[in-house]
Amino acid sequence: MKATALAHPNIAFIKYWGNLDENLHIPANGSISLCLEGLTTRTSVLFDPSLEHDHLTLDGQSMQGEPLVRVSAFLDHVRRLARMNIYAQVNSGNNFPSGAGIASSASAFAALALAATSALGFELSEPALSSLARLGSGSACRSIPSGFVEWLPGTCHADSYAISIAPPCHWDLVDCIAIVDRSHKHTGSARGMALAHTSPLQAERIKTAPGRLDRCRQAILKHDFDAFADVVEEDSDLMHAVMRTSTPPLAYMQPATHRIVAAVRNWRKEGHAVCTTVDAGPNVHILCLADEQTFVQTRLKETPGVNEVLTAKPGSGACLAV
Repeated sequence: MKATALAHPNIAFIKYWGNLDENLHIPANGSISLCLEGLTTRTSVLFDPSLEHDHLTLDGQSMQGEPLVRVSAFLDHVRRLARMNIYAQVNSGNNFPSGAGIASSASAFAALALAATSALGFELSEPALSSLARLGSGSACRSIPSGFVEWLPGTCHADSYAISIAPPCHWDLVDCIAIVDRSHKHTGSARGMALAHTSPLQAERIKTAPGRLDRCRQAILKHDFDAFADVVEEDSDLMHAVMRTSTPPLAYMQPATHRIVAAVRNWRKEGHAVCTTVDAGPNVHILCLADEQTFVQTRLKETPGVNEVLTAKPGSGACLAV
């Protein structure tokens, strides 16, 4: 009883930050994202009746403590669905930095959801698989469908899942990721998100989210980069404002992060089709049209504080390894 699945992280254009239900990861607002081709989590799951507990190997290293507890708790959901009680050996690895604000938990639990259900011999619909992945990490639901994806927030487990609003080929965008720091962030997204309600700005952010969702969705469908850039940067700024005003305050950005964001926004003023968004981490996603990729990569490599530049185009959803 073994299966291997691949999944990509996703970059949120309209952010997920804060839950209505912390246990089920039902979000306070919907979100829109893009699966990132070329950045991949590969996860194998082997259910073995001889095992006395679950085992987790991540990037070749045996894991204990919180990572194993989190994976084992997720596998409990799968075991309940399958009506089986068999422990598993999970082997997972990324070809991009983990825990640094590049949505490694999203691709990890998307791949784990597909590999685990397949290993136990049952197939879920895409919405049901997306809902299942959400139980491991909220944003993992967005790494199940392909391309440009919208998370329908819902109000319960069954109706909170992600759908594709456009395939990867719909728009030739490129995500150039400026790596400032590859290390794990000091406060994980789940812990940071639990503080969102303490910010005096969160309620207004949630109230105005539907308008930003509509603006972003329409910009994507119409290939309107200017409108897209405006709403993506607005939403990113709002999320980080909530972080800074939470109790205790969170500051994921580093000085280099701010320098890169300022530089990219100046490039747009000069006429380049570029914009920025920053997840819960110090690294900066520079979104651009494909014909701007060489310009962006060249300028980023000249920018102080940029250690590496990763690039990704619109990608597919989670799939089984051949």
